[in-house]
Amino acid sequence: MPDTRKVFDIQIARCREVFAKKMRDYGSSWRVLRLPSLTDQIFIKANRIRSIQVSGENRVGDDVAGELVAMVNYAVMALIQQELGEEGSLELPLDEALTLYDKHIGRATKLMLDKNHDYGEAWRSMRVSSMVDLILMKLLRIKQIEDHDGKTLVSEGVEGGYMDIINYSLFCLIRTEEKEEGSKK
Repeated sequence: MPDTRKVFDIQIARCREVFAKKMRDYGSSWRVLRLPSLTDQIFIKANRIRSIQVSGENRVGDDVAGELVAMVNYAVMALIQQELGEEGSLELPLDEALTLYDKHIGRATKLMLDKNHDYGEAWRSMRVSSMVDLILMKLLRIKQIEDHDGKTLVSEGVEGGYMDIINYSLFCLIRTEEKEEGSKK
Protein backbone atom coordinates (compact mmCIF):
# COMPACT_ATOMS: atom_id res chain seq x y z
CA MET A 1 0.00 0.00 0.00
CA PRO A 2 1.43 3.39 -0.98
CA ASP A 3 2.47 5.82 1.73
CA THR A 4 -0.57 8.05 2.26
CA ARG A 5 1.42 11.22 2.97
CA LYS A 6 3.49 10.74 -0.18
CA VAL A 7 0.53 10.19 -2.53
CA PHE A 8 -1.40 12.96 -0.77
CA ASP A 9 1.47 15.40 -1.38
CA ILE A 10 1.64 14.36 -5.05
CA GLN A 11 -2.04 15.24 -5.52
CA ILE A 12 -1.63 18.49 -3.57
CA ALA A 13 1.21 19.47 -5.91
CA ARG A 14 -1.05 18.70 -8.88
CA CYS A 15 -3.83 20.94 -7.49
CA ARG A 16 -1.40 23.72 -6.54
CA GLU A 17 0.11 23.74 -10.03
CA VAL A 18 -3.35 24.20 -11.59
CA PHE A 19 -4.15 26.94 -9.06
CA ALA A 20 -0.90 28.79 -9.87
CA LYS A 21 -1.43 28.51 -13.64
CA LYS A 22 -4.99 29.81 -13.36
CA MET A 23 -3.75 32.67 -11.16
CA ARG A 24 -1.28 33.55 -13.93
CA ASP A 25 -4.04 33.39 -16.57
CA TYR A 26 -6.86 35.12 -14.67
CA GLY A 27 -5.24 36.83 -11.70
CA SER A 28 -7.25 36.86 -8.51
CA SER A 29 -10.60 37.39 -10.27
CA TRP A 30 -12.04 34.68 -7.98
CA ARG A 31 -11.77 37.17 -5.10
CA VAL A 32 -15.04 38.69 -6.32
CA LEU A 33 -16.89 35.49 -5.35
CA ARG A 34 -18.71 35.42 -2.04
CA LEU A 35 -18.46 32.28 0.11
CA PRO A 36 -21.88 30.95 -0.98
CA SER A 37 -20.79 31.33 -4.63
CA LEU A 38 -17.66 29.30 -3.97
CA THR A 39 -19.75 26.69 -2.16
CA ASP A 40 -22.06 26.52 -5.17
CA GLN A 41 -19.11 26.10 -7.54
CA ILE A 42 -17.91 23.11 -5.52
CA PHE A 43 -21.47 21.76 -5.45
CA ILE A 44 -21.73 21.98 -9.26
CA LYS A 45 -18.48 20.01 -9.66
CA ALA A 46 -19.44 17.34 -7.10
CA ASN A 47 -22.92 17.00 -8.55
CA ARG A 48 -21.45 16.55 -12.04
CA ILE A 49 -19.20 13.77 -10.77
CA ARG A 50 -22.15 12.03 -9.14
CA SER A 51 -24.20 12.41 -12.32
CA ILE A 52 -21.41 10.79 -14.36
CA GLN A 53 -21.09 8.00 -11.79
CA VAL A 54 -24.84 7.30 -11.85
CA SER A 55 -25.39 7.59 -15.60
CA GLY A 56 -22.05 6.18 -16.72
CA GLU A 57 -21.99 8.89 -19.37
CA ASN A 58 -19.76 11.94 -19.70
CA ARG A 59 -21.03 14.18 -22.51
CA VAL A 60 -18.87 17.24 -21.81
CA GLY A 61 -15.63 15.29 -21.94
CA ASP A 62 -13.84 17.05 -19.09
CA ASP A 63 -12.43 14.32 -16.90
CA VAL A 64 -13.53 13.64 -13.34
CA ALA A 65 -9.99 14.16 -12.03
CA GLY A 66 -10.08 17.74 -13.31
CA GLU A 67 -13.32 18.33 -11.43
CA LEU A 68 -11.76 16.95 -8.24
CA VAL A 69 -8.77 19.28 -8.64
CA ALA A 70 -11.20 22.18 -9.11
CA MET A 71 -13.06 21.18 -5.94
CA VAL A 72 -9.83 21.23 -3.93
CA ASN A 73 -8.91 24.63 -5.34
CA TYR A 74 -12.35 26.17 -4.84
CA ALA A 75 -12.37 24.94 -1.23
CA VAL A 76 -8.95 26.52 -0.65
CA MET A 77 -10.23 29.74 -2.25
CA ALA A 78 -13.16 29.65 0.16
CA LEU A 79 -10.81 29.32 3.14
CA ILE A 80 -8.71 32.21 1.81
CA GLN A 81 -11.84 34.32 1.28
CA GLN A 82 -12.97 33.50 4.81
CA GLU A 83 -9.60 34.63 6.14
CA LEU A 84 -9.23 37.79 4.04
CA GLY A 85 -12.88 38.78 4.02
CA GLU A 86 -14.96 39.63 1.02
CA GLU A 87 -14.64 43.39 1.41
CA GLY A 88 -10.88 43.64 0.95
CA SER A 89 -8.94 44.31 -2.20
CA LEU A 90 -9.67 41.99 -5.10
CA GLU A 91 -6.00 42.13 -6.05
CA LEU A 92 -3.98 39.29 -4.60
CA PRO A 93 -0.44 38.83 -5.93
CA LEU A 94 0.50 35.29 -6.98
CA ASP A 95 3.17 34.86 -4.30
CA GLU A 96 0.76 35.94 -1.55
CA ALA A 97 -2.00 33.72 -2.95
CA LEU A 98 0.35 30.73 -2.99
CA THR A 99 1.47 31.44 0.59
CA LEU A 100 -2.17 31.44 1.68
CA TYR A 101 -2.86 28.35 -0.43
CA ASP A 102 0.01 26.51 1.28
CA LYS A 103 -1.17 27.64 4.72
CA HIS A 104 -4.69 26.27 4.25
CA ILE A 105 -3.56 23.09 2.49
CA GLY A 106 -1.13 22.56 5.36
CA ARG A 107 -3.96 22.82 7.87
CA ALA A 108 -6.09 20.41 5.85
CA THR A 109 -3.15 17.99 5.59
CA LYS A 110 -2.62 18.06 9.36
CA LEU A 111 -6.33 17.34 9.82
CA MET A 112 -6.06 14.43 7.36
CA LEU A 113 -3.05 12.97 9.17
CA ASP A 114 -4.79 13.22 12.55
CA LYS A 115 -8.02 11.68 11.27
CA ASN A 116 -6.14 9.08 9.24
CA HIS A 117 -4.36 8.01 12.41
CA ASP A 118 -7.58 7.72 14.41
CA TYR A 119 -9.65 6.09 11.65
CA GLY A 120 -6.92 3.73 10.45
CA GLU A 121 -6.97 4.78 6.78
CA ALA A 122 -10.63 3.78 6.44
CA TRP A 123 -10.86 5.90 3.27
CA ARG A 124 -8.82 3.27 1.42
CA SER A 125 -11.74 0.84 1.84
CA MET A 126 -14.33 3.37 0.71
CA ARG A 127 -15.75 3.66 -2.76
CA VAL A 128 -15.06 6.89 -4.62
CA SER A 129 -18.83 7.22 -5.10
CA SER A 130 -19.30 7.15 -1.30
CA MET A 131 -16.70 9.86 -0.83
CA VAL A 132 -18.45 12.00 -3.47
CA ASP A 133 -21.72 11.50 -1.56
CA LEU A 134 -19.98 12.63 1.64
CA ILE A 135 -18.68 15.73 -0.15
CA LEU A 136 -22.21 16.52 -1.32
CA MET A 137 -23.49 16.08 2.23
CA LYS A 138 -20.77 18.42 3.55
CA LEU A 139 -21.77 20.97 0.90
CA LEU A 140 -25.42 20.80 1.87
CA ARG A 141 -24.40 21.33 5.49
CA ILE A 142 -22.24 24.32 4.53
CA LYS A 143 -25.11 25.78 2.50
CA GLN A 144 -27.42 25.40 5.51
CA ILE A 145 -24.90 27.13 7.78
CA GLU A 146 -24.45 29.92 5.21
CA ASP A 147 -28.23 30.35 5.06
CA HIS A 148 -28.15 30.79 8.85
CA ASP A 149 -25.51 33.55 8.54
CA GLY A 150 -22.79 31.22 9.82
CA LYS A 151 -24.46 30.61 13.16
CA THR A 152 -24.41 27.04 14.45
CA LEU A 153 -25.51 25.35 17.64
CA VAL A 154 -23.14 22.39 17.77
CA SER A 155 -21.41 21.97 14.41
CA GLU A 156 -17.86 22.83 13.47
CA GLY A 157 -18.92 25.50 10.97
CA VAL A 158 -18.00 25.99 7.35
CA GLU A 159 -14.22 25.92 7.80
CA GLY A 160 -14.19 22.28 8.89
CA GLY A 161 -16.51 21.41 6.03
CA TYR A 162 -14.20 22.99 3.46
CA MET A 163 -11.20 21.17 4.92
CA ASP A 164 -13.08 17.84 4.79
CA ILE A 165 -13.98 18.57 1.15
CA ILE A 166 -10.31 19.17 0.36
CA ASN A 167 -9.33 15.89 1.98
CA TYR A 168 -12.10 13.77 0.47
CA SER A 169 -11.40 15.25 -2.96
CA LEU A 170 -7.71 14.40 -2.61
CA PHE A 171 -8.61 10.87 -1.48
CA CYS A 172 -10.81 10.53 -4.57
CA LEU A 173 -7.93 11.68 -6.78
CA ILE A 174 -5.61 9.15 -5.16
CA ARG A 175 -8.11 6.29 -5.45
CA THR A 176 -8.97 7.18 -9.06
CA GLU A 177 -5.30 7.32 -10.06
CA GLU A 178 -4.53 4.04 -8.27
CA LYS A 179 -7.47 2.38 -10.04
CA GLU A 180 -6.28 3.68 -13.44
CA GLU A 181 -2.74 2.47 -12.78
CA GLY A 182 -4.10 -0.93 -11.69
CA SER A 183 -6.12 -1.30 -14.89
CA LYS A 184 -3.00 -0.62 -17.02
CA LYS A 185 -1.17 -3.59 -15.52
